Amino acid sequence: MGEVFAGRYELVDPIGRGGVGAVWRAWDHRRRRYVAAKVLQQRDAHSLLRFVREQALRIDHPHVLAPASWAADDDQVLFTMDLVTGGSLVHLVGDYGPLPPEFVCTLLDQLLSGLAAVHGEGVVHRDIKPANLLLEATGTGRPRLRLSDFGIAMRLGEPRLTETNLVVGTPGYLAPEQMMGAEPDFPSDLFAVGLVALYLLEGAKPDAKVLVQHFAEHGTPPAPRGIPEPLWQVVATLLQPDPSARFRTATGARKALAAAVELLPEPGPDDELIEIFDQVGPLPTGFGPEGPLKRASGVDDVPTDPRRPAGTPSGTDPSPPATPPTPPPTPPWQDTPPAGPPSGPGWPSPGSPGTPPTGPDSTPASTPPGTPATATGTPATPGRPPASHQDWTPSTLSGPAAPHGTHSEEVPPAERSGAMSETGSFHLPPPQPTGTPASDAAASDAAAEAVQPPAPHP
Repeated sequence: MGEVFAGRYELVDPIGRGGVGAVWRAWDHRRRRYVAAKVLQQRDAHSLLRFVREQALRIDHPHVLAPASWAADDDQVLFTMDLVTGGSLVHLVGDYGPLPPEFVCTLLDQLLSGLAAVHGEGVVHRDIKPANLLLEATGTGRPRLRLSDFGIAMRLGEPRLTETNLVVGTPGYLAPEQMMGAEPDFPSDLFAVGLVALYLLEGAKPDAKVLVQHFAEHGTPPAPRGIPEPLWQVVATLLQPDPSARFRTATGARKALAAAVELLPEPGPDDELIEIFDQVGPLPTGFGPEGPLKRASGVDDVPTDPRRPAGTPSGTDPSPPATPPTPPPTPPWQDTPPAGPPSGPGWPSPGSPGTPPTGPDSTPASTPPGTPATATGTPATPGRPPASHQDWTPSTLSGPAAPHGTHSEEVPPAERSGAMSETGSFHLPPPQPTGTPASDAAASDAAAEAVQPPAPHP
């Protein structure tokens, strides 16, 4: 039997590891169900304060995986969440490579819906990346995404837990303003959503530094190969290097995405069917679907099931129902019939159909008067011609896109097993001197892997 925590949570098996703690599958003896339990491993005050901040977050939304309860036992603490077994977007892309645009739109809509709820509470996530976007094991049914891991999230106006010259987040998913030391804000999360969208559509992690440089030098480029133009306009607005040129809110981005979905071509009958498998694995010996098969020592004797007397092992039921319970119906692909033009069998529109949205909540910030704009309303660099299809290909960002159903890049074992997170603190980069194009390219490649400490002030 597993270790019992605070007389209530029986740890079953480890299923992942985050920046400050290990994640376990656990049995909740009070609520009689399996949960995910994040156990703090570090004992320093800094890690404990982050842990307390994360467990204090309470956001009830179908696409947010926030802490539900917490417990302390001697010098150990944990908090619990719903157990989500379908793996992350890293697993999905590792299994299928580039995903169909309609499927990506469904995932992006759910992500933006959850992010709007998070931002509505005044919270900046600061670590949106494929590994933190989990999926329910829905098989071939409608996917269900959950935004998770609020370990470095913070409310607007809260004091930082890191030095002012440190950047917190995951390399490759940081917005340009984050790398410059700006205060955390909602547009930084939206930039990361754009990177996630490109990752799903291309099947490989985009090179954020090359992408930002391309946008800054050439303006918004045409849609990369394989990405429909309406969808690209939404993604490109999320990826603008200037925060004021992005969507102002996650809700505004979601409205624009809904309008873009109506313009996508219908999926063909031969399109690959995406299936989301259970990635957690079978229960270990001694545990069954209804909990541990034997009562472990240290479990509180207070009965929580009115049909169960005190002292009855949790794996048995003295008065089972006369007839087996009816299993819940398989969730339908469509929650509600979509209005307006259909967007293809099996793939619902991510939001209410309609004309492209207008207004301050659904459009990027306005450009200064007299500034030439691109197709998405983004200021173009003065004196530079618009980018052409010849200098913009998927390989510009992340290498050649792989066909659907192939492994475009091998998922690292650390990410598949849920090992150590890439999230961390990084020193702000020093100002880069102007050099030759060759030296600038080499410096950009080196900076993509690690952020160097700042040069001392004279």
